[in-house]
Order: sequence, then structure tokens, then C-alpha cells
Amino acid sequence: MSRLRHPLVAVAVAAALTAPWVAVFLTGAHPGIVAEVAISGVAILGASFLLAWGAETAEKDVPRAFAIAVLAVLAVAPEYAVDALYAWSAGAGGATAEACAALSPGQIEAQATPVAEACHDANLAIANMTGANRILIGIGWAGIAAFTVWRSFDTRDPAVVNREGWLGDAVQLDEDIATEITFLFLATAWAFAVPLGGGIDVLDTLLLVGLYVAYIGLVLKSDVEQSEHTVGVPKYLQGWSLPWRPLAVLTLFAYSGAMIFIAVEPFAHGLEVIGVQNGVPEFFMIQWVAPLASESPELIVVAVLVNKARSTAGFNALISSKLNQWTLLIGTIAVVYSLALGSVGTLPFDARQSAEIWITAGQSFFALALLCNFEISIREAVVLFVLFISQVLLEFALIRSLIELPISSHDLLLAYTAVYLVLGTALFVKRRDSLRRLFGLAGDAVRTAVGREPVYMEQAD
Repeated sequence: MSRLRHPLVAVAVAAALTAPWVAVFLTGAHPGIVAEVAISGVAILGASFLLAWGAETAEKDVPRAFAIAVLAVLAVAPEYAVDALYAWSAGAGGATAEACAALSPGQIEAQATPVAEACHDANLAIANMTGANRILIGIGWAGIAAFTVWRSFDTRDPAVVNREGWLGDAVQLDEDIATEITFLFLATAWAFAVPLGGGIDVLDTLLLVGLYVAYIGLVLKSDVEQSEHTVGVPKYLQGWSLPWRPLAVLTLFAYSGAMIFIAVEPFAHGLEVIGVQNGVPEFFMIQWVAPLASESPELIVVAVLVNKARSTAGFNALISSKLNQWTLLIGTIAVVYSLALGSVGTLPFDARQSAEIWITAGQSFFALALLCNFEISIREAVVLFVLFISQVLLEFALIRSLIELPISSHDLLLAYTAVYLVLGTALFVKRRDSLRRLFGLAGDAVRTAVGREPVYMEQAD
């Protein structure tokens, strides 16, 4: 093997991509907004490769689902940090439901008083969270499906099925993902009820965080399975003996996680500043551009897996990321808010953010209907992307007064929610046999984890 083709050279190159940002971070230098965005963006790219290699290497010693869950948490950790910042500011500023209700929308938007500013931050926490969740599905799930099929012409990915018809080619998912999809289904069902409580409260935290803890407990009991598609750096590191192999994994996780954590916020903030300087409203930037920046490590990691014909692992990572954002992220911002407030409280939000939560839940509902038969076609991915991007573009056009519609921005969100619900319900009815199989497989996974015999597969046989 040529020295330049040695796997450790690839690790060194990826680490070198992070070096300029490490220097900027440690010295406190200020290279300028554009340079800061470029340097931190390159660091995120390098760290994402390290994170992907760490997760693939870990699959030799821990259940694959658990390794992917750790990868997902590390990749989206910056999103937690951004949301926690707004939630903390809201609590510290006294943004209670009563205080925010006493203010007009105009006062909150203008941040006319310290309390109004805190209420504005509470709305931003919800906007950032819902934006991140919708980007993960509308761009992440849809884009990776299309990328998988496109790359399959070279990778011969066995998960890609060629079918006749307009954009009929599809990506098949491993049925082991039934557990993640079922937990995500439960979290989505609960999300529809969150706005009805007037905010995110302790009940939401207990239920949503409890769901994720139960999921992690379940996947920890899964069997360790060796991947037949591991190549390059992960294959080399998996050949290391104990204790060096787990130490290498922990080092890759720790370094890449820390690098992503310190680089994404400046990257996202820099993009926000550039956008505002060019006339893009701050609220729009915080809801869409900042989350897109913070989701970039996850999308890069999944693209790396797909490029190795590991699309199943890639989609597992995307679904796991959606699950932890839809449970842990919502639950933990309420905890951060309460800590800043000094007592157990309810993170408030206005009617607009209620609609944002509903459309996010509606999109999740529709996306789950697409995946309940364990595959997603290019045609379905296009529909998912078009629904997402059309709503964002219409919202932007309304904000900038580029178009006039007979309905308000709030009503537009509710209209899209209705579309998602109608389409999702129709698909679930059409695929009711697949839905029963999905829940049956998830039930068997739970029974196996607690030491009982599977029931669904035996009945199916």
C-alpha cells in the first residue's frame, strides 16, 4: 500500500481541514465574516468525515443502531446549543405565558421591552427547532434518497431497486429500522398536542425525553452485527486490537464532536449576518439558514455513508437524528428555559409558532407514511422536497412583499399542514398492511429486548 493511500493519511487530511479553525478559536482571532464562514465550514467538513469513520468503526463493538444514535446526537449537537441559547434568554428575561400574552405581536416583534425581547427569543427557539426538523426531512431525507439512486450507478448499492415508471427507482430500507420509525411515529402523534397546552411544559419533557431514553435502552440490547461493506479508514481501525480500537473510536467521537460544536455556531451566525446584510429578515435566517448550517455535519456524514454504498446506514442516521430532535431537543429546551427562569415553567410561544409546530408534525406524519413500507422512491422524494421548498419560498415571498395571497402567512402554514395530513392519511390507508407489519416488527424488537419470544414473525411464518 502506498504511504499516501494509507488510511491514517486520510485521517490526517481530515484533521488538517479542522486545523485553521482550531487556530482561530484558540487565538481568538477575527478574520472577518466571510473568512470565518469559510474556515469554520471547512472544519465542519473535516470533522464530519472523522465522525462518520468513528461511527462505522464502532459497529464492530456495539449495536449498529446505538453507534448511529451516538453519531446522530453528536452531529446535531450544535442545533441543541443554538436552541438552548434562545430558551435560556427567554427564561432569564421572564418570558412567561402571562407576560407574553400581555404584549401585542408588534411589541414582541419590535422587542420593545426586555420582556418583549425575551418573548421574541422564546419564539425564535421554536422557529429554530421547527426549521431544523423540517430541513432534515425536506432536504435531508429527500436529497439523500435522490443522491443514493444517482450514486448507485457507480456504487451498485444493493439497497437501490430499479423500477419502471416516472422516477420509479427506490431506496429500500432495512426492516430493522421499524423500531426507530415506530418511536418517531409516537413522538409525532404527541407533537400535534403540544400547541394545545400553550407551550412546552414538564409533561412534554417527561414524555418526549422518556421516549428517547426507552429507545436507547432498546437498541442497547440489540445484537452486534458486522457490516460487509466497511472499507477504508473504518476497516483499518476495526482491525486494531483491544483496547486501541475503542480508544480510537472515542478519540474520533470526542474530537469531531467538539470541533462540530465550536465551529457550527460561528458558521451559522456568519451566514445569518451575511443574509441580514443582504436584506434577508433575521427571523427567516434563524428559522432556515442557521438550522441548515447546523444540520450540515449530519448531511455530510450521511453522504459519506451513501458514497460507500451504505445507504441503509445513512437513512438510519437520518431517521435517528429526526427522532432525537423530535424528542430530546423539544424536551431539553423546556428544561433549559426552566433553569433560566428559576422555577419549573412552560416555554411560551405565539400562534404563529403553534402553526409551525403543526406543519412540522404534519410533514413528519407524511414522511412516515412514505417510509412505512420500508422504501422511498425518487418520485416520493420529489414530492417531499417540493412541498417543503414551495412553502419556504412562499413564506419568503410574503415576508418580502414580493407576492400577495388571499391568506396570511399563518393560514398558509395551516393549509400546508392540511395537505400533509390528507396525503399522509391516504398513504397510511393504502399501505395499512405495511403499517401493521411495521408495528409488528417493532413489537417483536421490544419483546426480544425484554427476553420474550417474538410474536409477529411467528404468526407471519
